[in-house]
Amino acid sequence: MVWPPYEELLSRHGETEGVTLDINADRYRESFEAYSEIGATANDGLHRLALSEADRTVRDRFVDDLEALGLDVRVDEVGNVFGRRDGTDPDAEPVLIGSHLDSQPYGGRFDGQLGVLTALETMRTLVDSDVDHRRPIEIVNWTNEEGSRFKPALMGSGTFVGEFDVEETLAATDADGTTVEEALEEIGYRGTEPCEPREGIHAYLELHVEQGPKLEERDRSIGIVEGIFGMAWLEATIRGESDHAGPSPMHARQDALVAATDVVSGVRRLSNRLANDVVTTVGEFEVSPGSINVIPDKVEFTIDVRSYDDDVVAELVDRVDAELDAACAREGTTYELEELWRIPHTEFAESVREAVLKSAQARDASHVEMVGGAGHDASYLNDITDAGMMFVPSVDGKTHNEAEFTEWDDAIAGARVFADTTRRLAR
Repeated sequence: MVWPPYEELLSRHGETEGVTLDINADRYRESFEAYSEIGATANDGLHRLALSEADRTVRDRFVDDLEALGLDVRVDEVGNVFGRRDGTDPDAEPVLIGSHLDSQPYGGRFDGQLGVLTALETMRTLVDSDVDHRRPIEIVNWTNEEGSRFKPALMGSGTFVGEFDVEETLAATDADGTTVEEALEEIGYRGTEPCEPREGIHAYLELHVEQGPKLEERDRSIGIVEGIFGMAWLEATIRGESDHAGPSPMHARQDALVAATDVVSGVRRLSNRLANDVVTTVGEFEVSPGSINVIPDKVEFTIDVRSYDDDVVAELVDRVDAELDAACAREGTTYELEELWRIPHTEFAESVREAVLKSAQARDASHVEMVGGAGHDASYLNDITDAGMMFVPSVDGKTHNEAEFTEWDDAIAGARVFADTTRRLAR
């Protein structure tokens, strides 16, 4: 069989290599500002925890926007929201684009949300321009990416790819004992679709703020993400004995807080001891009974360890256990260490990275290849398809707080490259 020339095949779908998509920059920014009002804080941040009332409101807005585009909208059993635009080939596997709309407690406006709204503007531009594409394109908002209300993080995407069991996900609880299932029912997003791919997925693309200083330091607008750090989340519990702060002699005390603070210092000292990229964090800390004149008998705290080397992450977990053992031996206390979550490092698909690179070059957008230190839904999607990410700069590298910011020129540059890359992948 003699096939037509490649350019002729592309032209049948209204596509040629040199064509780019012209997003509506004003509409893009207006959408961002409107969405940012949902869960807005007094300090220009965002407090929109997963499956909260604010999350319900922003999901309703998102679904309305998808339906206004004529997309086929569906919600799966853990609340992931999808909107599909068909391609010219009904048998072609879709391209999936998106991110998440939940935020950290009193976090920033850009983390996750910018990725969803960039994908939304891409869909709007395709509809406005009446552009055909061979593959279907689906936009997605993943449930509970942050993991700040319900653990673990990346819950919606992890369940979607089969990393987490659906029933276990629905049974996970927040600090008040509310389950994911109860929260989904409360906000009306306990969907009926199975939380699994309906078909093969050709590729997944996600835009995100960098959440670090490298792009700004290098004066680049686009980060082409080679991969993501591996990480482990741990929860330590140290048990001592409560006693009166006055008459109890120092040598006889079993002070859980003293042991815990030794461990916190030890965890900080682990950074960069095993590899140059190691980062360690104690993020949650709770002391009991919490009285000024009572020796603490119980301390619970979390530990986050990360590196691009999975063997280093495993060694870090062992080192944390050793720190706990030594500190508790000194103080006469006991401990338990639970691993809440572990995810290996991710190496993203060359095909998606190449598509981002070509789009950045076509736009003459300044770019650099880099590794990301934060966890993202794309890490789990990489298990089942060719996945990739692109970053836009974070001013001063600040993130997960209300000062998080990305210059709007960088956001627009990223949105243009993202839209072009989506179209390339959908060919």
